[in-house]
Amino acid sequence: MKTGSLLRCLGLALLTSSLHAAWSPPAAPERARLERALKSWHSQYNPAESMVRRPFSSPGYHTKLAGGFVHPTRDSLNYALGLLDLGGVEERERALAILRRVIALQDSNPASRTYGIWSWYLEEPLDRMSPPDWNWADFNGVTLLQVARDHRARLPEDLAASVDQAILHACAAIKKRNVGPGYTNIAVMGAYVTLIAGETLDRPEFRDYGLARLASLDAFTTENGTFEEYNSPAYTPIALLELSRLRAHVRDPQAREQADRLLVRAWTDLATHFHPPTRQWGGPHSRAYSSLLNASVLALIQRGTAGRVNFGVDAPDREELRLPVHCPPGLEPLFRALPEPRTVVQTFIARSDTVGTTYLHPEYVLGSLNLGDLWNQRRSLILHYIESGKPGYLALRFLKNGYDFSSAQLTTAQHEGRVVGVVNLVTDGGDTHISLDKVKQARIRARDLRLRFEVGGAPARQAVVTIRPGDASANLKLGPLPVNVTIPYARFEGRDLQWSQGGDAERQWVDLVLYEGADREVDLAALNDAVVGFVLAVGDPAPATASVRDGVLTVASGDLTASGTVKPGRRLFFNVHAPREAPAPEAQNKR
Repeated sequence: MKTGSLLRCLGLALLTSSLHAAWSPPAAPERARLERALKSWHSQYNPAESMVRRPFSSPGYHTKLAGGFVHPTRDSLNYALGLLDLGGVEERERALAILRRVIALQDSNPASRTYGIWSWYLEEPLDRMSPPDWNWADFNGVTLLQVARDHRARLPEDLAASVDQAILHACAAIKKRNVGPGYTNIAVMGAYVTLIAGETLDRPEFRDYGLARLASLDAFTTENGTFEEYNSPAYTPIALLELSRLRAHVRDPQAREQADRLLVRAWTDLATHFHPPTRQWGGPHSRAYSSLLNASVLALIQRGTAGRVNFGVDAPDREELRLPVHCPPGLEPLFRALPEPRTVVQTFIARSDTVGTTYLHPEYVLGSLNLGDLWNQRRSLILHYIESGKPGYLALRFLKNGYDFSSAQLTTAQHEGRVVGVVNLVTDGGDTHISLDKVKQARIRARDLRLRFEVGGAPARQAVVTIRPGDASANLKLGPLPVNVTIPYARFEGRDLQWSQGGDAERQWVDLVLYEGADREVDLAALNDAVVGFVLAVGDPAPATASVRDGVLTVASGDLTASGTVKPGRRLFFNVHAPREAPAPEAQNKR
């Protein structure tokens, strides 16, 4: 089923209810839910620093910190907003202290390179980050705008002025950076911050910039067919929530219409890829921080359907009272049941012909990307299944020294439960991140390189994995689901590759080991061969053949084929999820 056709057939219209800007104390049941949402935050508050204090964690980039406890700026501001929403006297005093502390940490020097943003943590100032994260102007700008709009009357006059000034600094940073419409969640948030700040604080230059940015995102997404930050369990919900916020707060009628169209797009992408039997979001995913769906997304679906779709998730959210969300009613059946198998084929990025295929079967959901990379946020090939009521997954990864290597490139072709794929290396990609730490001069240091088929989730330890020395296939029994991986061709530095099997407390895996040994420099451009071809099939093993011609490996299974260069070369696709600068929108909106 083509999602564009589905969208046209549904003829959906969003509910048009708006939020009231004026704040009032929550009723007792709502206050109790908000208290539950903030319970862990209360225990983590550190009065000595007037900030939340938490164990350090990171995705592996932007920060040089390695452990210990940290005081996060973004979380602290979110906590302050929740405290103000609670409405009590003690909560207000704590919130005021947090606001004063965190606002003081913003770079407010217009001549500074990092003007308008915050560091992630109190313990790591902006000049120590690697590199600073400009998204913090967007994230923190959104939160401060909620404070300014809903709680201005409860702020001391000097602090209200400081909040306004911090918002304007963030607006200046957002406008100067000028992220393009392909970086979906930041494009939405930046439009919200500048547009709503411009309307609220009477700053036409930011209002007009925000209007133009939203219009650009709407036009770009319409032309592309979907968000370029496609099918993302991590960021499509953020886009959905922030578009709902923008729709509720903006005064401009044309901007509301644009937000409505984008909201339908977000809900449609979620609904058409949702797999009711496993309650998982079918891949492939452009960006995800986990291979299993966070319960907050299930809670979002419940909220968006006013409980008509009910997964039994009781997870109060600190913003559920201030930010209602509405799923188009015509999409609700897609969250309830999967009466028969169906396939979703969707062009995610039109200009690079990037296409995702998702096969939704009553027993599993399998998704793959025709051309992409294996960055640690990517889920370019992933299967979800269920055993004893618990979801599990099988995902493809490529690891360098135990961490996902962004310069591994994947090409696939899929028909229902069968995927043909080739994984090769590129010389101009990233290392741990697709853009923040690019591989220099095609050289890396490695002590371990391997392609991994990873089984995770609650049922992972019950999975049965069978490989035989010298055999070209691995057989995995995932609950009732048999999955077979056949390797018709795998070479690195003139050697055929062999299987290795392992696991830990939460996962099992089978690996094809490219290199394991002393730490050494690997010149990717000098390698004559670094490529793996595979066929993954749910059910019986699928036929698999491989041939090399003119330096290109082609793997075939029936009428499915996938190809990739044997020798590492340049990547064949856009790094579409790295922040891209856009041409500055026109300052004036023409009506």
